Amino acid sequence: MVATLLQQPGAPHEGAAHHGVDLVGRGARESARLTRKWFSSLTEAARAGKGAAYVFVMGNMNEVLRAFDLPIVYPEITALQLAVRGTAEEYLRESEDYGYSPDICGYLKADVAMHLRGGEHPMGLIPKPSLVVTTNACNTYFKWAEIWQRLHGAPIVTIDVPNMRAARAESLRGDKEFTFEHAYVVGQIKELIAACERATGKKFDIDKFREHLRHANTMSHFWKKLLLLNTGSPAVFSALTDGLAYLGMANCYRATEEGAKYFEELYEEMAYRSEHGIGAFMRKDGKDVPVEQRFRLGFIGVPCYPIFRGFNEFFSDWGGIFVASSYLKFASGGTALGFEFDLANPIESFAEGTLLTVRSTQTGLLFDIPEIESRTSSFNLDGIVYHGVKSCRTASSGLADRRIHTSESLGLPTLMLESDIVDPRAVSKAQMKNRADAFFEGLIGRRQKLAASH
Repeated sequence: MVATLLQQPGAPHEGAAHHGVDLVGRGARESARLTRKWFSSLTEAARAGKGAAYVFVMGNMNEVLRAFDLPIVYPEITALQLAVRGTAEEYLRESEDYGYSPDICGYLKADVAMHLRGGEHPMGLIPKPSLVVTTNACNTYFKWAEIWQRLHGAPIVTIDVPNMRAARAESLRGDKEFTFEHAYVVGQIKELIAACERATGKKFDIDKFREHLRHANTMSHFWKKLLLLNTGSPAVFSALTDGLAYLGMANCYRATEEGAKYFEELYEEMAYRSEHGIGAFMRKDGKDVPVEQRFRLGFIGVPCYPIFRGFNEFFSDWGGIFVASSYLKFASGGTALGFEFDLANPIESFAEGTLLTVRSTQTGLLFDIPEIESRTSSFNLDGIVYHGVKSCRTASSGLADRRIHTSESLGLPTLMLESDIVDPRAVSKAQMKNRADAFFEGLIGRRQKLAASH
């Protein structure tokens, strides 16, 4: 199918077409390989008895931690992989039998059970923490970190990032308030460096740190450009399905040469596809087939990992494609915002980037995502889907009100679905499919009415 698309009238000459065949699908293949490599590296560290740094995707300190050669574990990623691979429920039940409430974060419960099993995971073995870094980007992070401390005795470093006082009320760089907050974060980063030195017995190498910032800059640059490609038509990737693979790379390989290369090459592929009208693909009956793109959708919330592909098919079967997603921003650790560090002032610039990206994430979660929930969105949306989940109040609180506000103020069709990020017991496929079907019937009726009026 890819070869056929590339040979249509107006396609490039034969040599360029062959180059295109090599390009199309490269990002998907490479993300699968790098994901397996990341889990293999963690398994290797665990078997060698080597401790890891545990961090969260929002406000992670990868650039500092990599300067000390610490293996890095993201508990949200290891937990969601349990759901995608259909094993989350047994982990959740084990954690609940241990004493955790059914109502709390599913990620946390799945992670606790994994630790009770000695790090056992379908993708390998997860090492114990030797250092824990937590931020205030999520209200669950603090208690989660304390669990690791109780189980393994790992020291905790907390990075407290001041948030904005109100939506869109951004402090200007250089004003008195921002200067104070920036200095506050700088001090905490220096405390983290000291904690890493104690945990590893290594001295901080600022040139090595600067090199990791350089790789992070490259990644951020191309990630931001990549997201903008979907403002065109057809959309070159699904922000819901393909976006998950990109997020994995943005976090697991943040601040590394491999991560920088991945996003540079991914952008090369997607820019080629955009130029030649090659849209997103989906997996169906064991084959990659083009997505029929009849409706352009925005997604607000967290994906439904227990039925990840099935959830997307509620929309793709009607020709709906998610061209933009809030998840690609707030779960990318700030990478998607395109902030670039000043290598001449590495610690100060890293503190500034942390302050700006974490507070931007918080503002998006609490108030609005302007590039999606806006009448002037460059993504040219036909509708927005809001997905609330049982076990994440941070990402789900207020979604129903936001949905009503968007419908009334923008006149955009919206859909509200509810399930969970990891717990299949909170997922009703039939109910969600019925709502999605009704949503598309409304979109079709709306489009027919507009056509008749013209």
